[in-house]
Amino acid sequence: MQLRAWLQTYPNEEAGIDERWIREHRGSSATEEGTAQWREFIVAAKQRPDLLFCRVVRSGTEIVGFLCGRRDDMVALGPMYLLDEAQGKGVGGRMMSEFLAWAGSAPMRLWVTEYNERAVRFYERHGFKATGERELWRGRLPNVRMIRDSTSSDSLG
Repeated sequence: MQLRAWLQTYPNEEAGIDERWIREHRGSSATEEGTAQWREFIVAAKQRPDLLFCRVVRSGTEIVGFLCGRRDDMVALGPMYLLDEAQGKGVGGRMMSEFLAWAGSAPMRLWVTEYNERAVRFYERHGFKATGERELWRGRLPNVRMIRDSTSSDSLG
């Protein structure tokens, strides 16, 4: 599911991100080993819900989205993926509402791909603001840092 979400979301000619690059850098998520790592995280989140958050959304038997998080010095949101066919139906908003309830009033941070304008707007609707901090993931994918401080109020997104 994660590889499929990347293939739907991240190709960008200007950034030099194409299917080949995505498969080279994210293809491991579709292997048995990659799937096993995600299963381990989900189990760990069930065992340590105070530290880890993970919600998986299915349509029938197919996973169409998930949102994970971790409690550190700040609450880290991510990854969050939602396949195209599940977008615009309130699924992402419901996952985010659950995440925000889990995180409580703790300050939060995330990375989002700069040209993923739909995701940037989604996070803004939920009280996140860009910090100006940037990174190039694997030397190519332009990400921006967003934070949500403890005074941000929940929005209806």
